Amino acid sequence: MPLKIIEIPSSRLAEYESIPISFEVRTIFDLELPEGGLGGIHFHERPVPPYIKDYDALGPPSSWLAEFDVTNWAFFLAQEGQLPVGAAAVAWNTGGVNMLEGRSDLSVLWDIRVAPAYRHKGVGKKLFEHSAAWSKARGCAQVKIETQNINVNACRFYAALGAWLGDIRRFAYRHEPSVAHEVQLNWYLEL
Repeated sequence: MPLKIIEIPSSRLAEYESIPISFEVRTIFDLELPEGGLGGIHFHERPVPPYIKDYDALGPPSSWLAEFDVTNWAFFLAQEGQLPVGAAAVAWNTGGVNMLEGRSDLSVLWDIRVAPAYRHKGVGKKLFEHSAAWSKARGCAQVKIETQNINVNACRFYAALGAWLGDIRRFAYRHEPSVAHEVQLNWYLEL
């Protein structure tokens, strides 16, 4: 069956969050900063003992409704027939969302997820492209995407789709003990 992507209202976030976002971490990017950063930044991929990372453990999609005004957000489902196999959320023009940097010409790919059996089959790419097209239609010049140094596959995915690494925030999560060791990597896609 062909894959279709539909926009859904926030009232269907339970269906959205039924798609797992967890993945197995086997390698991470270590950052080396020669001369305290004056010598550039070097990424080195390093194997780690495998563990499961689940972004929903910090708050599932349904929790966004209590935290943000999602009026200007888009929620997409990728379906094969009636089966949800992927999802994406895009934030735009929303006060209180620091990732938007106070810009009306920037959207944030807030979340993207693909069911494990459908990963590496083009579902994520179609959701990414659909999210970018939605953003461009609203006058955005860029899409911003946050990930971490522990999500090597996501970093490669965004780079392969034309995004550029724009921000490296080594201490972004220092107040969250469970993720304080992670480095925030923000990617930007020019539209």
